[in-house]
Formats: sequence, structure tokens, C-alpha cells
Amino acid sequence: MSATSASHHGRLPGAGGAARRVRSLAPADQAYLMLRTLYVVAPILFGLDKFFNLLTYWPDYLAPVATAIVPIGAQTFMHIVGIVEIVAGLLVAWTPRWGSLVVALWLAGIIADLLVLGHGFDVALRDFGLLVGALALSRLARRA
Repeated sequence: MSATSASHHGRLPGAGGAARRVRSLAPADQAYLMLRTLYVVAPILFGLDKFFNLLTYWPDYLAPVATAIVPIGAQTFMHIVGIVEIVAGLLVAWTPRWGSLVVALWLAGIIADLLVLGHGFDVALRDFGLLVGALALSRLARRA
């Protein structure tokens, strides 16, 4: 396609090329890219929000036993949680096979916290689904 015909159609040459390349990948490779993106972006964003409490007031999701074991304030505890989540997201970016296992373990800890807390069972169930997705990413990363 020439530059003239491309501009005639309102597109620059190469526009949409990345989307075409993704569509040309095998379904398992597409799933790998989607899951890897999710498990890099979500932990980093959730981790950052532990410092700002824009999505929710995160200390409300912390079982009191956590601050009894580690004698610090709930918000300080959540700041530490935020740092761990950011690091977990970065691990997935650098080494998805192992980083996704770290995320899965972290999600298991969140589920346990919510069960001990006695509410947020809907969030625990959602996090179980995310845990299974993280394990799937680890399996797919073995192929990459």
C-alpha cells in the first residue's frame, strides 16, 4: 500500500500492525500475552493504590490478627502490602514463569486474610479466580 492510498483511507502505513501481529499469534500465545499484561499491570496499580486509597480504604480489608502479629498500624501495613504488590508485578514483567507463582501465593494470602476477616467473601472468590489465572500464566510461560 502506498503512502497516498494509505492516507486516502485515513491511516498511516503500519497503523494497526501490532494488532494484526497479535491476531496472527496462536491462541495460547494470545492468552499468554493477555495474562502477562494483567499480572504486570494489576498488582502494580493495586500496590500504588495502597498509598492513596482511591479505589477503596484498604485497611478495612485487613484482618486485625495481621496487626496483632506485626504490631504496626493498618495503613502502614498496607503500605508494605503495596510495595510487595508492586514488586510482584515487576517480577511478572521480568520473569513471568516465577513472578506469576509469587502473585499466586500472594493472592492465596489475601484470600486467607479475607476468610479470617469474616467478610469480603465475594472478593475472596474473585481473588481465587485471579489465583487460577496466575497459575495458568506460569504454565503458559514455560512455553515462551
